[in-house]
Amino acid sequence: MKKNNNRILPVILSGGAGTRLWPLSRELYPKQLLPLVDERTMLQNTIMRLDGIAEMGPPIVVCNESHRFMVAEQLRLINAKSSSILLEPVGRNTAPAVAISALQAIKSGGDPVLLVLPADHVIKDTTAFHRAVAEGARLAKAGSLVTFGIVPDKPETGYGYIKKGKTIKIKAEARAREKENEKLLIAAFKVDRFEEKPDPAKAKKFVSSGEYLWNSGMFMFRASRYLEELRRFAPDILFACRKAFKKTVLDLDFTRIDADAFTDCRSDSIDYAVMEKTGSAVVLPLDAGWNDIGSWSALWEVLEKDKDGNAVAGDVITEDVSNSFIYAGSRLVTAIGVNNHIIIETADAVLVTDQKKAQKVKEIVKYLKERNRDEALLHRRVNRPWGAYECIDCAERFQVKRITVNPGAGLSLQRHQHRAEHWVVVKGTARITKGDEVVTITENESTYIPLGTKHRLENPGKIPLELIEVQSGSYLGEDDIERFDDNYGRHATKKSKA
Repeated sequence: MKKNNNRILPVILSGGAGTRLWPLSRELYPKQLLPLVDERTMLQNTIMRLDGIAEMGPPIVVCNESHRFMVAEQLRLINAKSSSILLEPVGRNTAPAVAISALQAIKSGGDPVLLVLPADHVIKDTTAFHRAVAEGARLAKAGSLVTFGIVPDKPETGYGYIKKGKTIKIKAEARAREKENEKLLIAAFKVDRFEEKPDPAKAKKFVSSGEYLWNSGMFMFRASRYLEELRRFAPDILFACRKAFKKTVLDLDFTRIDADAFTDCRSDSIDYAVMEKTGSAVVLPLDAGWNDIGSWSALWEVLEKDKDGNAVAGDVITEDVSNSFIYAGSRLVTAIGVNNHIIIETADAVLVTDQKKAQKVKEIVKYLKERNRDEALLHRRVNRPWGAYECIDCAERFQVKRITVNPGAGLSLQRHQHRAEHWVVVKGTARITKGDEVVTITENESTYIPLGTKHRLENPGKIPLELIEVQSGSYLGEDDIERFDDNYGRHATKKSKA
């Protein structure tokens, strides 16, 4: 690949779980993969927001291994090509994730400027964002490690803060460019210090002083400069990441990071590992309608509201309701006489909370995880690389699912040791391998898969295949899968379906 050290390479961090947006966001279907603000997902909007920025290359996307097929499909739907999709075997925070990305970027050619962006932010003013990125690139090319500080509009206690230091002088060539374009360059500042999330009194003091910005978690720097500073301030992280990167392997369109080496890496953020220690940290103020959608209240703030201050989605009827967010995912939801509430309904869970308590949703998720409840991990509808399945009903010895297989897709050749399956096609055409037999069945036809029989389900048609699956047996767990052949490079694992 031809080297181009002027290019900007986005690094999209898409590994979070989004627990504070439960029950819509689940560990296996997190908020960045959901269409929360408009018809596109947060990840899609993050990538599309980059259109129009000069010298912008295809993004590196860092995601959880279990999200890989959803990420790839969401990129395909917006015709976005990635330079790499890096699969994290475990979460180790942003410092290691960006280190692996920097190593990948340099290996691919040159020493690009990395634009590190979380995949779950809202930025309303794209023009202001582009302008800030252009100025950040100029500073990064000169050797600075740039972070974007959000101009605060209230004393928020849910964000960290950055105190501005000395103003960075604008060089002569930059002034000439400023005059030519008849636009003022954004004032940049040395970073004086980072502050943790403050209490209300301290937050009010920060904002009133005009010296502080919210810490956005967005960064720009050359790949080599980040690795230099990481070597200086967190050499153990760099060592573990180099070791893990040397053992990366390609798997279809994905790059798998070595699990053993990466697991041994210390978990740390870019802020703690590098930005708070380096003398090259620069902050650029960004006033672009930013929101990190860190809670239901934050999402309510950015959504369109009615005359009573309510944001609603789905089949919702209200009476004497104000300043609330009500989401109906699968049925009619009604509310009477409530104010400042969050009401979220999905097929398997309902959340009701006061807006002021919305941050405590993560405590509910913690409770569910401690009791191994599936509601913390996935929805009734579970997406897979070949389509999706949804649990309709279940009891001790049977389970009923609705399965959708995309055109041209197919499940793995597999068998089960503890259950039999009966399939009824309700839409489309199914090609079924059952032992040594291959049959084709269409709507209102069915077939039976005895326990222990090798089988495969495929959709040879041009429309989605939909069928009802009835499982019966002594054990119905999703880890009862022995795979013999698979188009997606998977092995039988717990909580995975074909």
